[in-house]
Amino acid sequence: MSEERGLGGGVLRVITWILRILLFLVVVSFAVGNQDLVTVRYFMDHTWQAPLVLVLFMAFAVGAALGLLAIVPTMLRQRRRIARLTREAAARQREPHPVPPERTLPL
Repeated sequence: MSEERGLGGGVLRVITWILRILLFLVVVSFAVGNQDLVTVRYFMDHTWQAPLVLVLFMAFAVGAALGLLAIVPTMLRQRRRIARLTREAAARQREPHPVPPERTLPL
């Protein structure tokens, strides 16, 4: 059984690497095909010229960073809750379990 799982994991690993290589090739071909200069205009007439692929990469990186920053409060709240629940579970396991008194039926 474990041999089958190991074999499946190896096949999955190969498929993952093939997909990574294909994605890398798509990104490289996109970068090679989009080297035209574009002008990015800011407020008050500030401009910046850079290759299109660089501008798109920077926009993606800023969006990803903002997305990660947006989930930080939720992650911290969840970690605190998990730590609290773990402490409570450990405390419950340490305390003795009350034994219910024997019940006798009236005759």
